[in-house]
Amino acid sequence: MKGSFERLRESIKSRKAHVAVIGCGYVGLPLCLAVVDAGFNTLAIDIDEEKLKFLSEGRSYIREVPDGEIKKALDTGMFTPSRPEGIKDADIILICVPTPLDEHRNPDLAAIISTSEEIAKRFRSPSLVILESTTYPCTTEEVVKPILDKSGLRFGDDYFLAFSPHRYDPGSLKWTVRNIPKVVGGVDRISGDLAELFYSEVVDKVVRVSSARCAEMVKMLENIFRAVNIALINEVKVVLDRLGIDSFEVVEAAATKPFGFMPFYPGPGFGGHCIPLDPYYFVWKAKEVGYPARFVELAGEVNRETISRVFEKLLEAAHKKSITLKNAKVLVLGVSYKKDVGDTRESPAFPLMRRLVSIGADLVYYDPFVLRIGHLREYPEFEGMRSTELSEDILRGVAAAVIITDHSGVDYELIARYVPVIVDTRGVFRKLKIDSSNIFCA
Repeated sequence: MKGSFERLRESIKSRKAHVAVIGCGYVGLPLCLAVVDAGFNTLAIDIDEEKLKFLSEGRSYIREVPDGEIKKALDTGMFTPSRPEGIKDADIILICVPTPLDEHRNPDLAAIISTSEEIAKRFRSPSLVILESTTYPCTTEEVVKPILDKSGLRFGDDYFLAFSPHRYDPGSLKWTVRNIPKVVGGVDRISGDLAELFYSEVVDKVVRVSSARCAEMVKMLENIFRAVNIALINEVKVVLDRLGIDSFEVVEAAATKPFGFMPFYPGPGFGGHCIPLDPYYFVWKAKEVGYPARFVELAGEVNRETISRVFEKLLEAAHKKSITLKNAKVLVLGVSYKKDVGDTRESPAFPLMRRLVSIGADLVYYDPFVLRIGHLREYPEFEGMRSTELSEDILRGVAAAVIITDHSGVDYELIARYVPVIVDTRGVFRKLKIDSSNIFCA
């Protein structure tokens, strides 16, 4: 009789393995579709009934995933939206659930823990479980594995466990689940072997590393690198502003060096699910092993403070133009965290909007990618708010505007023509070569 490893390996190679993707958000849903496209029967598992209803009807709730892709997957007969009960039918289980911070900026693993408990109640032998959610090193071994062990199934015999961090470039037409290299590490060697085999059927290139904890740290490092460099340029910009030096010009010139430099541009701070959060996951783990990762923690503080400087710049610019923002209409341009996407997670727009409301401003926003603001964990007061239109009539009534996200296709020249005070955090008007006394860089 063949062992668990051999049976799983054969089911993967023959594409007879059934795959469950738990968590069908920005990461899980595209992954589901890629697994279906690779020829595996796939369960799209979520606890959100509305998402399951959308998927069952061939509709998408993510702007970057067209309805047509959902319908195409359904038409194959290999894509099934499901509640967690569907876990019992899976041979391979991929965990793609959120990993936010708690109110003290410590890791909140509640979703990973509850998902692992659901798996432990339902999964069968043999199974391969792969955590994809971004988290600190050792989570797969120290958090997920002990929960799965309580099921009575034996690790390394009845089930196998690995980690493979998701890599996702929202809004990119170039980089997809298929062609982004996939890092894989197992809790033990044979778990890594199975995970590597599975992903090699789904993506173009698999990068095998020695362990799950190494794979976890790969994702940490990628995002810490970005967080630290964004903080660096935002802090440098403060000094350059006081020296009368154009920070964008400095970065552009430095980027002509063909080696040893990667350009990062100043902005209102960072956003998205990973970069604002991951450094704190690493800092927490570093403290646990007795080392204060001061440099990484400082980067997070610098980036959180950046939006406060934008707010102060707006007040200063309004004062120069003798404009009082209380009861005045203030327009926030862009509430998504990244250009030309509809993802609002951790967007720096929301702390700014809260500050504006606190001083009595009549707040409006425009974002062609976010027509209505959805659920916000930290800023619920803005849920349901709808984007205004950009027209001459509306802009004539705006006292001040702040560019947070520099979406394409926005008529910035029209805005410059009618709004008395504009704070530009993205260098938009510099690129357009528009220099006017009503435009202030921040």
